[in-house]
Amino acid sequence: MQFQISTELIEKIQFLIEQRNDEELLLHLEDVHHADIAEIITELSLDDATYLVRLLDSGKTSEAIMELEEGVRERILETLSAKEIADELVEMDTDDAADIMNELSPELQKQVISEIQDEQHAEDIVELLRYPEDSAGGLMAKELVKVNENWSVTGCMTEMRAQAENVTRVHSIYVVDDKNRLKGRLSLKDLLTAASNENIRDVYIPNVDYVNVHTEGEEVARIMQKYDLEAIPVIDEMGRLVGRITIDDIVDFIKEEAERDYQMAAGISEGVEADDNIFKQTRARLPWLLIGMFGGLGAAGIISGFQGAMAVFPKLLLFVPLIQATAGNVGVQSSAIVVQGLANGSLKGNIIAKRLLKETSLALVNGISIAMIVFIISSVWFDTSYMESLSIGVALISVILLAAMIGTVIPIVLDKNNIDPAVATGPFITTSNDVFGILTYFLIAKVILGF
Repeated sequence: MQFQISTELIEKIQFLIEQRNDEELLLHLEDVHHADIAEIITELSLDDATYLVRLLDSGKTSEAIMELEEGVRERILETLSAKEIADELVEMDTDDAADIMNELSPELQKQVISEIQDEQHAEDIVELLRYPEDSAGGLMAKELVKVNENWSVTGCMTEMRAQAENVTRVHSIYVVDDKNRLKGRLSLKDLLTAASNENIRDVYIPNVDYVNVHTEGEEVARIMQKYDLEAIPVIDEMGRLVGRITIDDIVDFIKEEAERDYQMAAGISEGVEADDNIFKQTRARLPWLLIGMFGGLGAAGIISGFQGAMAVFPKLLLFVPLIQATAGNVGVQSSAIVVQGLANGSLKGNIIAKRLLKETSLALVNGISIAMIVFIISSVWFDTSYMESLSIGVALISVILLAAMIGTVIPIVLDKNNIDPAVATGPFITTSNDVFGILTYFLIAKVILGF
């Protein structure tokens, strides 16, 4: 099996598009997987990519479009008419179609919906657009297989065949009552071994995991991971079955969340792609750079307040970078562990206090170890006096303890106030630890050296 599209194939596709040799072009792409088609589209110019999307059958291009990077997909959609976009959405599951719709302007959304001939499909897409993208309602698809508890096994089989035609993959069979309220799930084995005249209420399994439409995506992911679920049903406030979330939807969600957290940790305040315009990338990066700038100015102000001491003990200035780097690294390490614990749900209740104690103890051990090494090196290599080396070592221990506490507490406080704790793993922690670390360093030196 070929897992990577060759350069020769891409060049051949480009040549066929230039020659407008549609027949041979279709022949070359007949057995190509939609993920590979997405890769080909990414390598083409915008005009060639649009031509290819219009040429191929919507059944294949609809899946390929979902595989594209968001920036590439947006540019291609901008070149398509509302009717062409509608043709692609009809071939998609409702959750994927809703994701595409969220990338369009409100005006274009209305035009696209009006062009969808399948009224039920259009209504389902509109319903999904009502929910936040990171909620269970925003992640779910409307396509599923459900049976009524009052049906017979024979009638159930007939109805399931009809429903399965609109479902890409049947993960579970859900059981509902006459008011469409979720009652349980149906085992395929039990269905096949049951007598044809039995009712579904006699064979279904009443225990079923489910989530509400307003459940946050992270909680949905946690539940599906904990119980090893391939799919989970979604109910509304009245307990009615309204959709299902499959494992592939959750994997995509987790990937997007991880990318967003990584960007937040790097000091990028909003989701950006590598090929986004300079204005958007500047808007995403500049805020945290400004915070870092003001933090640096604050540290410079603290240092300037101890100019007299540095005239007497000039070697103290040599260890300022060490203090800043150590404080920043310790803070990021502590905050990363805490953020990970908050994300997977392992940090809650009294465990938070235990985590703080553990991080403080770990910081103390690391601080003493590093301080001893620095004490020896500063005395031998930098020829500092015993008291200078002692003040540097004690300051290092204190700074590491302080940085660990800040790195542990800040993410927890942010999480309690419904702010993404991933903010705390990047420049926020680094900058705050720089400022407090420098202040602690010179205050301890002042006490020990008596300036």
